Amino acid sequence: MGDTRPVYQRIADDLRQQIDEGMIGVGARIPSRAELKRTYAASDQTVDRAVRVLKAAGYATGQFGRGVFVSDRAPLGALVRSSGAVDSPLAARIRLHHQLNGQPELAWEATSTSTVAPPLIAERLGVRPGERVMCTQYEYLADRRPLQLATSWEPLALTEGTEVVFPERGPYARQGVRGRFAAIGIRVVRAREVVGSRPATSPEAEALGCSAGQCVTAVERTHYDGHDRPVETSDTVVLGDRWRLEYAIDLGG
Repeated sequence: MGDTRPVYQRIADDLRQQIDEGMIGVGARIPSRAELKRTYAASDQTVDRAVRVLKAAGYATGQFGRGVFVSDRAPLGALVRSSGAVDSPLAARIRLHHQLNGQPELAWEATSTSTVAPPLIAERLGVRPGERVMCTQYEYLADRRPLQLATSWEPLALTEGTEVVFPERGPYARQGVRGRFAAIGIRVVRAREVVGSRPATSPEAEALGCSAGQCVTAVERTHYDGHDRPVETSDTVVLGDRWRLEYAIDLGG
């Protein structure tokens, strides 16, 4: 039986195989449109679509005026999850692959805005849609390279008028969700995470330095107090082909 794949898919698969087998190395230029048209007897639209597939999969990146080049897809490291980690909506420490000079230099920026809870966030927080929340957007860098993006929501009914209303500043900044809420008498006892993957949106791709549509790992995390009340929820995204999530699982005695 003949190959039933669309021509653009056959071209993309062939190029992917050449990259995976090292025939086209990291940093090398993908054959030009004219070269691909000649090699595969395909139209402009077909080869352009094949290259878009490569970009969306993280195999290649376009450089304006120069061409399309093979991306470095080797994993950078792992975001190690444990109950003792703080100072991030993902609450992770970093383990770099091929680490030579100690831990990377970490930095983050955050912006908080009072807004109303969208329906899905309201459901996760157990509040009514439209209830006021503090929305904080984070951007994390490791050695000046994009690491993760996160958005966190907290009900203002719990934090407004307190010293922890702005997660990124004040006397309890950088103490994590548990440390901050403990300061206002709320004991956070557990968290729930849901991990999935999806294509990067255009703003995420721009911030993370990847192509729109490239696969990202998405972590939905919600913190609960001793009464099983949600007190904070967040969405975190990292590049799916560059970072792994590593979980420490304590099985007790």
